Amino acid sequence: MHRRCLVIGLGSFGRAVALHLVRGGAEVIVLDKNREKIEAFKDEVATAIVADATDERALRNEELQHVHVAVVAIGETFEELLLCTVHLLNMGIPRVITRAFTPTQRLILEKLGVHEIVSPEEEAGQRLAERILHPTFRTYIPLPGNYEIVEVPAPSFFVGRTLRDLDLLNRYRLTLVTIKRIVNREPVIIGCVRPHEKIQKDDALIVMGHQKDIQRFLEAMGENEDYE
Repeated sequence: MHRRCLVIGLGSFGRAVALHLVRGGAEVIVLDKNREKIEAFKDEVATAIVADATDERALRNEELQHVHVAVVAIGETFEELLLCTVHLLNMGIPRVITRAFTPTQRLILEKLGVHEIVSPEEEAGQRLAERILHPTFRTYIPLPGNYEIVEVPAPSFFVGRTLRDLDLLNRYRLTLVTIKRIVNREPVIIGCVRPHEKIQKDDALIVMGHQKDIQRFLEAMGENEDYE
């Protein structure tokens, strides 16, 4: 389905979201009250609008209520973010995503009925902490219930063995999501990996599991010896 997405606020977070949506094939509209920011970014998206997102009439005049998803990336004050979010909810936009900077802000937004709330600074902090604790992690994605997806280099004694031989699910209670492999000096994703697939030198395993099981796996792999 073709997605029509609105991103409000062109700070670093808003620009990153907008660009990623464009690359994903979405029709992206950006809105910011700063004309210079809009002028600098207008060629990257389908539509760029100079407007005050706290003014509901300005939002309705641009007929932005027809978007499928709206991302509120305003960073100046929580009052502005809150007003903008309320207007979008009143307009009946199917999916409103807003970021929260503190637990109190998250609570207020939850009470308003915001569809999704993100805390990018907190999530970035978690990822940094995981990289400090486990320097072998190349990718870290936290999931609910203390589960996570991590990317780790395959240990040398995995090379040449099949996934059936390794039996990660029964031995370590981990699910292999995919393998990232270097082909012609470029990283490629193998996709849905078959049991007879053999691990190659310099492969990276992307696995999902409970935090304690991933920790047990890393300890078994000799994280402090083989990976440093």
